[in-house]
Order: sequence, then C-alpha cells, then structure tokens
Amino acid sequence: YLEIVKSEGLEISQPALDPNSTGIHHRITIRVRTNKFHRRVWDARGSTKCSEDSEGPPCTGFVEGMAPVFSRSAWHRAWHLIQNDLVHGWGMDMKLGYCAQGDRSKNVGVVDSEYVVHQGIQTLGGVSTRKIIQTYLMNLCGFMLKSDLIRYEDNRHQNFRFLRSVWEQAVKEDKNWVDPFRRKRRLNRRRNQQLHI
Repeated sequence: YLEIVKSEGLEISQPALDPNSTGIHHRITIRVRTNKFHRRVWDARGSTKCSEDSEGPPCTGFVEGMAPVFSRSAWHRAWHLIQNDLVHGWGMDMKLGYCAQGDRSKNVGVVDSEYVVHQGIQTLGGVSTRKIIQTYLMNLCGFMLKSDLIRYEDNRHQNFRFLRSVWEQAVKEDKNWVDPFRRKRRLNRRRNQQLHI
C-alpha cells in the first residue's frame, strides 16, 4: 500500500472498498479490479454527475472519512480540520482534499490493489445506533418518546451545517487563504451556462 502511495505521489488516500460491500456512498471509493489505484470516477447516474469536466469531490480528489491515509504534511493540515466537537463527520470528507499539497485531483486517490470490505455497521448513526438508543431509553424510562429519536437524527444535519459555517468563517478570517479550485469552478460554471444558452 505505502509503496503505491509513495510512487504515485498521493498525499491523501484510502484503500478501495470491495464492490460487494454494504453502505457504499460514493462510487469513487469502489475498487476497480484492473487498476492499481485511481484518482477519479466517471458516472452519469445519481444526483452527482461525474464527467471529464468534473474537478472536485466526490468525482475526483476525494476519499471517505472511514479509512483515510495521510502523508505527514497532509496529516498536519487535516489534524486541525478534524479537531472539533462534531459527533458526525458529515461533509468533512469533502474538505479533506484541501489538506493535500497542490492539486487534489492528482494528490488524492483510492488504492485498488489493497482493498477492504465495508460492512456498513454504523457507530454514530443509522439503524444499529437507533436500536441501541431505543433500547437504552426503554430500559431507562420504560418508554421512548418519538421526539428523542427525531432530535438525535436532526443532530447529524446540525453538525453538517455547523461544519460548513466553521469552514466558511475560517476562510473569511484567513487573509492568506487562496482557494486553489475557485477559478476552475468559475470557469466550469461559465462554460455550463454557455452550453445551456
């Protein structure tokens, strides 16, 4: 694994997910059996269309938060991103590419020759945790209010909004911050507008 990461210059990587895994959320993380590694995915299905023009997560420059591997320099930058009080990391994986030195579409990738099987057993949300919370509340109180479960589910969305606001505030306060991908996004938007006219 580390030989591939070093030889390909990957600052941030993850082992691919076996295609038979459960709970796969982003196609870029699925193992391509014929590859040693990959940096992007092409997919016209779903809400996010990944094409040759795609330059950002989750089409390229993306790893999921379950098993990222960082170079030393990328880890120093990512460390500050993950030090927060959030219970859920929703949205954080979309920002990890900024922690790579240079172009995330070249320095972030998925290693196919070394892969893992994802079982989809959630510890911070989802069905298994919901059942644990329900059982706990039933044992503690003898009953469970539906509002308790709704409050727990809403917490994930609040965490996502909080992360986004913290990111935007940090960018605003850092006078030296330059978004390396901003110009590309603007050009793509302009090109898309011209195609639709």
